[in-house]
Amino acid sequence: MGSPWLLLLLAITAEVIGTSCLKLSQGFSRPVPTLVVLSAYAISMTLMSRVVQVLPMGLTYALWSGIGIVAIVMIGLLLYHQVPTQGQLMGMALITAGVITVNLSGNHG
Repeated sequence: MGSPWLLLLLAITAEVIGTSCLKLSQGFSRPVPTLVVLSAYAISMTLMSRVVQVLPMGLTYALWSGIGIVAIVMIGLLLYHQVPTQGQLMGMALITAGVITVNLSGNHG
């Protein structure tokens, strides 16, 4: 198996691509964006299943979800002009602080 950190980064990237295309799929009524969503999620889950064999599951999921949330909000802002509220920005700051705390405290394999 390759580097679990690289696989995790690829899993996050695949999840962000899939989530970004959800809006374009129009409720899974458009075939190409729907295929991208389903393929990207399948790739993400496959990679995650390999990562959790090496890295702790809690750490893996915290990074996957935290980084994914921040990336999706940024994509929403840039592509869909969805401006986050102050509360949403505060939540993302807390998520980021949590991810940093998880990474700095403990053995990561």
